[in-house]
Amino acid sequence: MLAVASAAQFLAILDLFAVSVALPALRSTFDGAPLPQVSWVLNAYTIVLAALLVPAGRLADDTSRKKSFLAGMALFGAASVACAAAPTLPVLVAARVVQAAAGAVLVPTSLGLALPAFPRREHPTVMGIWTAVAALGGGCGPVLGGLLLMAGWRWIFLINVPVTAAAILAGRRLLPDTPRKPRQRLDLLGSALVLLAATALTALLVQASAWGYGSARTVGCAVAAAVLAVLAVAHMRRHPNPVIGPDLFRHRPFAVAVSGVFLYYLVFAATLVAATLYFTAVWHYPVVRAGVGIAPIPLSCLVMSPFSGRIVGRIGGRASAVLGGLALAAGCGWWAATASPEPSYLVMFVPGALLAGVSTALLQPPLFGAAASLPADRLSLGSAVLMMARQISSALGIAVLTVLLGSAARPPVAAFRHGWLFMVAAALLSALISRHFRTNNNNK
Repeated sequence: MLAVASAAQFLAILDLFAVSVALPALRSTFDGAPLPQVSWVLNAYTIVLAALLVPAGRLADDTSRKKSFLAGMALFGAASVACAAAPTLPVLVAARVVQAAAGAVLVPTSLGLALPAFPRREHPTVMGIWTAVAALGGGCGPVLGGLLLMAGWRWIFLINVPVTAAAILAGRRLLPDTPRKPRQRLDLLGSALVLLAATALTALLVQASAWGYGSARTVGCAVAAAVLAVLAVAHMRRHPNPVIGPDLFRHRPFAVAVSGVFLYYLVFAATLVAATLYFTAVWHYPVVRAGVGIAPIPLSCLVMSPFSGRIVGRIGGRASAVLGGLALAAGCGWWAATASPEPSYLVMFVPGALLAGVSTALLQPPLFGAAASLPADRLSLGSAVLMMARQISSALGIAVLTVLLGSAARPPVAAFRHGWLFMVAAALLSALISRHFRTNNNNK
């Protein structure tokens, strides 16, 4: 059952990163379309996935997680076929929007199905495996995307179809269902405000560098995001059954977990982008080699994650999360200290990559597992809030890295060093916040 639920996480993350290496091929297919237009194949997915996570998670909690999961998986497979068959760029972008909507249903629902099926003492192990699958999806994305490009970019989407078909067949038989809750008044306005605020904020972070930081579109997006967020908070404080209840953040372990995840992913997503750019811009690696080059990050996470349950059981979730933040800071610090124009993969990159991968296996299981400390009828919603924090902070971290690297086609080593020092600071903040993480059954 855990394998079925984890397949959703793998697909959603894989498709976020795999497409990034296909942009040059897409430009060639669609008559040399400008890069800003082609980039919407990636950006539309990022924006819609982040924006729909919370409404989708709440819908799954209020209806049926199993039915939501199966419907999301079927829609993801159908959208993948539409992406592969897209005759024009606008059709491809539209299909990616549908694919992202399906991913937003799958990711929080998968965790909401997996955790309740295991005893609480096994949750760190479950989260370790789920974390490893996510890291594998992120790390394999550029590698698999580069390999599939040899057969054509459409195979990046077609590869999803057999996975979704197998997950649906297995899910119908293995996944437990949740009892349908009594009908409640749906918070449609709150859902719309959260959706629009998340869309405006993510669009701002993803597109600001292309639009220009002082442009009317950038300023308008920033103002819209701020106003919509204020309206959403004001509305949810008054509504009898809001899409995100304020009581969710009065739950201390969950509030600390959201903050820790936000700060951690401010760094982690940027490390993958920085590494790939460093390989191609400074060491002049080909795209496929650069994608393969980041493999030590997901592989070290994959090796470490099965032991997450034992580690959390021995030292506690708080200590594990703190060590995860410190390990990521140490890895980024190593890159900043040893960066050189001369290729030195084993000496410069691999030690930091191993620390980054280990950090994921240490920090994510206890913090993402905080969703299980919420009431059972809010598990998918809690997961969705954590995932939205991850998506938005990932976009913010990449946006900050883009600013620090500047506009040069080949940024200098000093610019990358500044980026890694920023990551050190954010990772240390994540460790500091995690010191306040406690659950009822673990006060370590």
